[in-house]
Amino acid sequence: MDSDLTPASSPPHTVAGLEAVTVLADDLRRRLYGFTRHAHRPVTREEAAAEAGVSAKLAAFHLDKLVAAGLLRSRYDSPGGIRRVGRKPKVYEPADTDIRISIPERRPDVFAEILVDAVLDQEPGENAQFAALRSARRRGEALGAETRARRRPGRLGPERSVTVAEAVLEQYGFEPDRQAATELRLLNCPFHALAARSPELVCGINHAFLGGFLIGVQAAGINAVLAPHPGRCCVELRAAPGGPRTPSPAVGAGAKESGAMPPQDPGNAP
Repeated sequence: MDSDLTPASSPPHTVAGLEAVTVLADDLRRRLYGFTRHAHRPVTREEAAAEAGVSAKLAAFHLDKLVAAGLLRSRYDSPGGIRRVGRKPKVYEPADTDIRISIPERRPDVFAEILVDAVLDQEPGENAQFAALRSARRRGEALGAETRARRRPGRLGPERSVTVAEAVLEQYGFEPDRQAATELRLLNCPFHALAARSPELVCGINHAFLGGFLIGVQAAGINAVLAPHPGRCCVELRAAPGGPRTPSPAVGAGAKESGAMPPQDPGNAP
């Protein structure tokens, strides 16, 4: 496979969360992590060791394990701003880490960001659902453009478009299942909990987001289509009728098509 089509290096949220929780399975590490979080300031290994009742060397070993897992960050600094002669000690403080574990993967953060953008950018007299669909497509386009800038895939025909989409959508928790060279089913809805409340709105946002991604990445010959089916996401990527063309759905397409969806049972969706 071409190097420009290799999957992104960052793990899905659930994988990263599992790694962090595995590190915290050790009782001593949990105590050291809790002490560091509650200190509300950088702490030295000696302070952590005294709190846990272990040697400074053992405390440093476990603190560095927490750093490697992304739960803490470390640097050399004088605790409390007190300047001393000699080398500054190594200090530890909580990292800006949001630990989430969900199997299958759920991404309510992405959905929330779309809705926040919709509220902030809603135009006078504009329907709220239309604003949400426009926001979803814009965010999808941004993701596609960022993917294209990072991977530099060149011209994307139908098969290569699906390859790029498959790698990116795996990171977003859609669990892509490639049925054919130019057909991609999405076995998981990252917004499932919300889809149970409003399947029409959520499926429309999914459709707009994925269609926007194809536009941003400059995919050709592939469309995001609504295909509701129990047990998986309501959108699929399929070869476009009539051969390769750069997708350019109207902003309101998601609203019209989502409203025309046949009934489905969101309780059966993944």
